[in-house]
Amino acid sequence: MGSLKFESYNNSEEITSVFINLVNDDSYKDSYFDEYGVKSFLKGMGRMFYIVNPSETTFRDVNDVPSFYRDAWPYFLLFMLIENILLIIENRPLYRLNDTITSLSHGLIEHSGKLLFRAGESYAYFYIYQHFKLMELPWNRPITWYLAAIGVDFCYYWVHRACHEVHILWAQHQVHHSSEEFNLAVGLRQSILQGWCGFIFYLPLAFYIPPAHFITHQQFNLLYQFWIHTKSIKTLGPLEYIFNTPQHHRVHHGSNIYCLDKNYGGVLIIWDRIFGTFAEEKKDEEIVYGLVYNQPSFNPLHLQTFYTEYVIQRFNSMTTWRHKLAAIFYGPSWQPGKPRLGLEEDKVKVVPRPVYDVRIPLWCNIYLLIHFSIMVYGFHLLAVHHVVS
Repeated sequence: MGSLKFESYNNSEEITSVFINLVNDDSYKDSYFDEYGVKSFLKGMGRMFYIVNPSETTFRDVNDVPSFYRDAWPYFLLFMLIENILLIIENRPLYRLNDTITSLSHGLIEHSGKLLFRAGESYAYFYIYQHFKLMELPWNRPITWYLAAIGVDFCYYWVHRACHEVHILWAQHQVHHSSEEFNLAVGLRQSILQGWCGFIFYLPLAFYIPPAHFITHQQFNLLYQFWIHTKSIKTLGPLEYIFNTPQHHRVHHGSNIYCLDKNYGGVLIIWDRIFGTFAEEKKDEEIVYGLVYNQPSFNPLHLQTFYTEYVIQRFNSMTTWRHKLAAIFYGPSWQPGKPRLGLEEDKVKVVPRPVYDVRIPLWCNIYLLIHFSIMVYGFHLLAVHHVVS
């Protein structure tokens, strides 16, 4: 029987026919790619750039929506590794361990907030859609998917802008701007209250966008914004006119006067062009990253809370209730007798400055790296087992 089988496939034409059938057999290719995880890996990579198949990312029920952001942590780490390789090739300084661990710690703190609040900030959205929706768009039609994508990004622009123009919201969002570096790790530096900072701006979508679509695109929108935190990508050519890119986001993170309160877009930069908040990166002026008044600390708990304490102090220092409320809801630069966002001439000119750094022995760095890696791995295991969702 063995020789008969061998002889039956000894015909070159038959072998070729079998091979062609295997190549054209989608079920075979899917099983092959799934076996080695290639297909899943490529889909995960695509999600980082909002390159997804609408039919595969359309869900009827909120409970069916995967935690794309949680599942992206391996890609976050992979992208950071690739960026460091590029830094070596470009002969530029690598990540500083102290700043990187601080950024990743903020990311874990922000994600832990989801365990604490259990998406409570989204309850209002679900309630409005269930009781007050103005129309019911078909959940399985591409038009609903695309409307959700554009709607979420439009609302994100206003969320982000409010986080810079409303003092109490800036108290949370400043965490993201507190690093004097600009690399992919900074993309994970978020406040534990970030989800609560702007949920109200998304509520108009609840009148027509199904909650499952909203949750899906909110995750994709945030994933897209991770990779634009880099100096290694200089320009993307014509795409710069439409999309938010590393070049545009470098401006947003700068403390230079021309950078302040600019380029709020998430995926699309067209909102900034429309509403007058767009600024081009200047090639003849070095961008200074970090806060205007930077905090000399790598303590994530301090960086999460110090500015909220400052807002409370400002509130208590005001003598009238009008000024007390303004200290909370006007811009960070507001002063009594000044416009809501302060005066342009009062802005502080920030020039290139030495970055805050702390040198410790090599063995301490090795210990910190090992200890933090174990903690990240443990946190990932918790996330995989749906303790954090």
